[in-house]
Amino acid sequence: MSQEEDKFSRRWDVDTEEAIDADMLEAIPFQYPGSATEVTYLYPEFTSVCPWTGLPDFGELTVSYIPRDKLVELRSLKYYFNSFRNVGILQEHVVNRVKDDLVRLLNPLSLTVKARFRPRGGIVTEVQADFRS
Repeated sequence: MSQEEDKFSRRWDVDTEEAIDADMLEAIPFQYPGSATEVTYLYPEFTSVCPWTGLPDFGELTVSYIPRDKLVELRSLKYYFNSFRNVGILQEHVVNRVKDDLVRLLNPLSLTVKARFRPRGGIVTEVQADFRS
């Protein structure tokens, strides 16, 4: 392989999805069940990496849900989001993984996860995954 070809075949090490720390998530009681309260969290500094190149993906995640009887504890949510930092995962898979992990933790009435990833090759990716009980 020539030096020119080699520089385009570089790849950084990436973690597998097993590095995503869903066990870090904690739930706390919601004192107003039945109130149809909508909770929204905006995380503007989400990072993961491309599973093929290891190059970083930067995005903004929005989680909106109507709790049944539990809320996610915010410190645990921040640590959970940061566990994606070196994980090789497709942008389209991030929202579904977050949705599944939060639904498992909270058993909400409804939950939506949206992501808007910064441009890569001139393309902005927006993804949404919904849960309704």
